[in-house]
Amino acid sequence: MDVPRISPAEARRREQQGQALLVCGYEDESKCRSMALEGSIALADLKRRIHSLPKSQELIFYCA
Repeated sequence: MDVPRISPAEARRREQQGQALLVCGYEDESKCRSMALEGSIALADLKRRIHSLPKSQELIFYCA
Protein backbone atom coordinates (compact mmCIF):
# COMPACT_ATOMS: atom_id res chain seq x y z
CA MET A 1 0.00 0.00 0.00
CA ASP A 2 1.36 3.39 -0.97
CA VAL A 3 0.92 5.88 1.86
CA PRO A 4 0.73 9.51 0.73
CA ARG A 5 3.15 11.93 2.36
CA ILE A 6 2.54 15.59 3.02
CA SER A 7 4.79 18.36 4.28
CA PRO A 8 4.76 19.44 7.94
CA ALA A 9 3.34 22.80 6.83
CA GLU A 10 0.46 21.09 5.01
CA ALA A 11 -0.25 18.88 8.03
CA ARG A 12 -0.37 21.95 10.29
CA ARG A 13 -2.62 23.81 7.84
CA ARG A 14 -5.10 20.92 7.71
CA GLU A 15 -5.10 20.59 11.51
CA GLN A 16 -5.61 24.33 12.05
CA GLN A 17 -8.49 24.42 9.57
CA GLY A 18 -10.18 21.53 11.35
CA GLN A 19 -9.73 19.21 8.37
CA ALA A 20 -7.45 16.72 10.13
CA LEU A 21 -6.42 15.33 13.49
CA LEU A 22 -2.69 14.93 14.17
CA VAL A 23 -1.83 11.60 15.81
CA CYS A 24 1.54 10.68 17.31
CA GLY A 25 2.19 7.22 15.87
CA TYR A 26 4.06 5.75 18.85
CA GLU A 27 2.48 3.22 21.24
CA ASP A 28 4.63 4.50 24.12
CA GLU A 29 2.74 7.42 25.66
CA SER A 30 5.87 8.90 27.27
CA LYS A 31 7.51 9.02 23.84
CA CYS A 32 4.42 10.76 22.45
CA ARG A 33 4.50 13.32 25.26
CA SER A 34 8.13 14.13 24.46
CA MET A 35 7.29 14.57 20.75
CA ALA A 36 3.84 16.15 21.09
CA LEU A 37 2.86 18.72 18.51
CA GLU A 38 0.34 21.38 19.43
CA GLY A 39 -3.15 20.04 18.81
CA SER A 40 -2.03 16.41 18.46
CA ILE A 41 -3.22 13.35 20.36
CA ALA A 42 -1.42 10.15 21.34
CA LEU A 43 -2.15 6.86 19.58
CA ALA A 44 -3.64 5.51 22.82
CA ASP A 45 -6.07 8.45 22.91
CA LEU A 46 -7.06 7.77 19.31
CA LYS A 47 -7.82 4.15 20.18
CA ARG A 48 -10.13 5.33 22.98
CA ARG A 49 -11.86 7.99 20.85
CA ILE A 50 -11.96 6.32 17.42
CA HIS A 51 -15.67 5.43 17.60
CA SER A 52 -16.67 8.99 18.48
CA LEU A 53 -14.82 10.59 15.55
CA PRO A 54 -16.67 11.33 12.31
CA LYS A 55 -15.85 8.80 9.60
CA SER A 56 -14.87 11.71 7.37
CA GLN A 57 -12.21 12.89 9.87
CA GLU A 58 -8.79 12.85 8.23
CA LEU A 59 -6.07 11.37 10.45
CA ILE A 60 -2.46 12.43 9.96
CA PHE A 61 0.03 10.18 11.73
CA TYR A 62 3.51 11.43 12.50
CA CYS A 63 6.67 10.04 14.08
CA ALA A 64 10.30 11.07 14.19
